[in-house]
Amino acid sequence: MERTNPPVARIIGSGIAGISAAIRLARKGYAVEVHEANTYPGGKLSQFRLGAYRFDAGPSLFTLPEHVEALFTLCGEQAADHFPYLKKDESCRYFWEDGTRLVAHSDPEAFALEAEKQLGEPAAHTRAHLALARTQYQATSGFFLERSLHSWRTYLRPAIFRTLAAVPSLGLTRTMDAMHRKRFVSPHMVQLFNRYATFNGSSPYQAPGTLCMIPHLEFGVGTFLPKRGMVDITHSLVALAERQGVEFHYGHRVAQITYEGRRATGIRLESGEVLGAEVVVSNMDVTPTYRRLLPQLPAPEATLRAERSSSALIFYWGLDRLFPELNLHNILFSDQYEGEFQALFETKTLFPDPTVYINITSKDVPEDAPKGGENWFVMINAPSNDGQDWDALRHQAREAILAKIHRVLGVDIAPHIVEEDFLDPVRIESRTSSDRGALYGSSSNSAMAAFLRHPNRGSLKNLYFCGGSAHPGGGIPLCLLSGKIVGDAVPAA
Repeated sequence: MERTNPPVARIIGSGIAGISAAIRLARKGYAVEVHEANTYPGGKLSQFRLGAYRFDAGPSLFTLPEHVEALFTLCGEQAADHFPYLKKDESCRYFWEDGTRLVAHSDPEAFALEAEKQLGEPAAHTRAHLALARTQYQATSGFFLERSLHSWRTYLRPAIFRTLAAVPSLGLTRTMDAMHRKRFVSPHMVQLFNRYATFNGSSPYQAPGTLCMIPHLEFGVGTFLPKRGMVDITHSLVALAERQGVEFHYGHRVAQITYEGRRATGIRLESGEVLGAEVVVSNMDVTPTYRRLLPQLPAPEATLRAERSSSALIFYWGLDRLFPELNLHNILFSDQYEGEFQALFETKTLFPDPTVYINITSKDVPEDAPKGGENWFVMINAPSNDGQDWDALRHQAREAILAKIHRVLGVDIAPHIVEEDFLDPVRIESRTSSDRGALYGSSSNSAMAAFLRHPNRGSLKNLYFCGGSAHPGGGIPLCLLSGKIVGDAVPAA
């Protein structure tokens, strides 16, 4: 007898990876239902308002927009009709305490020339480094990022030979910092490129040189901003999913993944309602998925015990004045960068002189702040939550950040803060179920970290994982690819 109703796929969590998976499973013929504990979609990629100021709550950097566009193309739509964005001419503005400043232009040649002028770094060094980053990324992304590392089929593809040929140049046995010190003569330039370890919550003094390819995303592809703010990635993809028939259920907290034998059979909500499914996808952090939703199932303890990535402490400040010396992305570097990462990963505390990141979307989206004001998203790296006194640390950090801004920009901004809120590892964990508030699941502070991430297939048949704590990792592009890997792995309905 032919099936009259399509098989059901239930997705736990509406983070960007879960939304990506939902769209792809709907296109494969499933009746997809997404169960979200919060009253809004997006997980970390959400928004809120403080008075007249709008803030993106989480991710602030948008690269590789083609992964968003691919979902519209898959559904036969034009992304430009639903998701407008702009490309920035600048990647970031950098500031050091010795008065050095650098505008990092998105164009690689312009960046190389500016770095030579401001930092004394020969332009040839920057060109060579970015060219190698491009080559490494192109040789490895199709293998490491776009396909499951845990499927034997991945290793039978012809592209594996291109990846293997690139292995000697990847710096697997050297740290990012060691690679950068070999390639650059300016300490400022070394620090600038070391910063890219934070893109997946790691330390440049421990993470392998493989991550030196990350800058290709900014200088080889570009830095972008959705014209309606970062949250529009969430909103536009939720709308796309709904046009494919996906149903989103908010305030649906899942209490258990049900299974019989070695096969996932559905979910049980906290309300007690049991909902069957042919496919279950967890977009929840893998640690609470096992600890809370599958407590009787043997867990992959080595994966769950892996070192957590860094977290973040964010202040959202609505200011009543303008700062023309700043742009969308701005970095005020610590004078003791190695000490900052030792504090994050060894002593598990905040460094007294933190590197400060300031994101101001009102530079490009004027309606995000009232006229004459700016919306500042001010972030420092923080350790994951291991029971620290976050109230005390937050107050100390606020004073340290204000003092650093005063020293570097020459302005006491405290009197200009008219709206304020914060996000710390405790709140991150509470709002997104990220284990200990870690932003990227496990860190990448070892050469084998990519292989130790949780696979996209679970140990139960019909159970899948996507999101920042699963392969290929955290950040918007990788989470979108995580959803793609799941969509490719689930058989057509």
